[in-house]
Amino acid sequence: MNDRRQFLSIAAIGTATAAFFGWRPTTPAAAAETFPYQLTDAAWRKKLSPAAYRTLRHEATEYPFTSPLNNEHRAGLFSCAGCALPLYSSKTKFDSGTGWPSFWKPLPNAIGTRRDSTLGFTRTEVHCRRCGGHLGHVFDDGPQPTGLRYCMNGVAMTFTPARTNA
Repeated sequence: MNDRRQFLSIAAIGTATAAFFGWRPTTPAAAAETFPYQLTDAAWRKKLSPAAYRTLRHEATEYPFTSPLNNEHRAGLFSCAGCALPLYSSKTKFDSGTGWPSFWKPLPNAIGTRRDSTLGFTRTEVHCRRCGGHLGHVFDDGPQPTGLRYCMNGVAMTFTPARTNA
């Protein structure tokens, strides 16, 4: 009996850890929706890095404090790594201390959201409006004026610095 309980406990911890760090046993929710920008799975694999593919197409989560975009402080735009749709302005980026690039507001008509209960509790998943790529999650513990924290996977985005007048 003790061995069975230990096995079940270890299995539950392993499953929760795998789910948190990106492994999903089912098809991503975005697969059930239609988006304006679509590619075949093979084309997505060819276009994206392995980490970006796992994140954008299979709702993985990158490890905290691993994205160079977390420390990006120049003026510019953060765009979807899948389809290049501008998502966030650097004007709304802030240091949340979580280890992921965080923003208090997306650009107009840039993102979509859906309910995410994959970890056993409900969160709000954020995806690119154009390609459906998984970006991260939004929480209600951000700064004013919105009080929201869009906690994004840096690997799901690219950064383009603002042009400066010379």
